[in-house]
Amino acid sequence: MTPGVDELTFIVEKDSDGGYTARALEASIFTESDDLEGLRLMILDAARCRFDEDQFPRKISIHTEFSEQES
Repeated sequence: MTPGVDELTFIVEKDSDGGYTARALEASIFTESDDLEGLRLMILDAARCRFDEDQFPRKISIHTEFSEQES
């Protein structure tokens, strides 16, 4: 398991094939989903799989930035 971190930050990008991807900056975590709500759930699930309960991050941030052309 990965050592604990206080905060986990995910960067969300729109996938060229449709859907969305997210990668964590502080740990080796990557996940994807067809929509943003599904991606949020996948992020939480991936973080639960990566960290033991006593090392789970106190804060998870999800950052999205899409240009007008991407939305």
